[in-house]
Amino acid sequence: MTAEAIAAGPRGGASGAGDRPLRIALLTYKGNPFCGGQGVYVRHLSRELARLGHRVEVIGAQPFPVLDEGVPLTELPSLDLYRQPDPFRTPRRGEYRDWIDGLEVATMWTGGFPEPLTFSLRARRHLLARRGDFDVVHDNQTLGYGLLGDLGAPLVTTIHHPITVDRRLDLDAAQHWRRRLSVRRWYGFTRMQKRVARRLPSVLTVSGSSEQEIVEHLGVRPERLRVVHIGADTGLFSPDPSVAEVPGRIVTTSSADVPLKGLVFLVEALAKLRSERPDAHLVVVGKRAEDGPVARMIERYGLAGAVRFVKGISDRELVDLVRGAQVACVPSLYEGFSLPAAEAMATGTPLVATTGGAIPEVTGSDGETCLAVPPGDAHALAAALGRLLADEGLRRRIGTAGRDRVLSRFTWTRAAQGTAELYREAIAARPAPAGGAR
Repeated sequence: MTAEAIAAGPRGGASGAGDRPLRIALLTYKGNPFCGGQGVYVRHLSRELARLGHRVEVIGAQPFPVLDEGVPLTELPSLDLYRQPDPFRTPRRGEYRDWIDGLEVATMWTGGFPEPLTFSLRARRHLLARRGDFDVVHDNQTLGYGLLGDLGAPLVTTIHHPITVDRRLDLDAAQHWRRRLSVRRWYGFTRMQKRVARRLPSVLTVSGSSEQEIVEHLGVRPERLRVVHIGADTGLFSPDPSVAEVPGRIVTTSSADVPLKGLVFLVEALAKLRSERPDAHLVVVGKRAEDGPVARMIERYGLAGAVRFVKGISDRELVDLVRGAQVACVPSLYEGFSLPAAEAMATGTPLVATTGGAIPEVTGSDGETCLAVPPGDAHALAAALGRLLADEGLRRRIGTAGRDRVLSRFTWTRAAQGTAELYREAIAARPAPAGGAR
């Protein structure tokens, strides 16, 4: 089935040509709704599946997802070893509950990232104890050994993009052999994810670019893969003429020192741009890093007063922040989809974006629905940002076309319909147990 056909979803609506609503267990080993796309994905997909009439239960670990009314959360807590303000902490003796907790701490002590494995083991135990409660289990990129074999219901897995891409970019950015060794150890879990992915019967991904990379990097057979585009909450992310445009404001969503996000190139571009546009300034939705490449770049160019980081803001505050910007920017070196691009476009804010990974699938044609630049090119970013800041007519035309593109292609309702169709395929493909029908 083509990506377009899956994305369009079942013709019969929620019940799929008369079939009953589904009981869905949606697993997420991390669910932060303010940093990273996995928490956003779980929140919006679960809401829209519920609106289609399905019963969705999210099963997650810290940071726990923020969910909309009508979607219950079952907490499956880890030891939360990376929490603020004491990341990489050693738990007190009384915090240990079982051998999985011991494994989690031991992996952290040796420089690894344990959560995909340990969450999968806890999830397996939980699901088997509730056998019969769910028609389908949907894993949001845990890809842990615990999710192989019988879980009491067929498994559908979302892989947003292979984490091996993040590993490669982090290794490329590492400037010392000790740092490279640390990166290799941290990403040790990707070996497990490769092994698990190859054995999965039904894999969902969010773009054609990710589909190709999952085949190449993880070895998943193409016939087991389906593309269901995700999207923006177009009711929330919408234009509002009452929100005043702030001259010179550029907005981006980024983790400060994750090389994948390309923020260092945007900061460099801002420095170049301010020689011609002194009012140009950047608002970053994300956590400020007190040290690292981005902090050093801000200090080097004297941009402390021109770059502001915000985090922990409400949905409404985020939307108004984007609405008030003259330009939104996605400077990433790679994305498996790019929710920030779709959300900015949905508000009618004109977008400058790189061509890294699947971003062009979302943003469309250069000069029509966005201004596109090569990834990692600060000069091109500065030129595109300056072009939009200087031309009100171009901003209005690009912004309007961008919103039209999102409305026609990238909504959570369409994503939920396509995902439910894949659930039904997985259920139909599951062999009936011996001795009778399911």
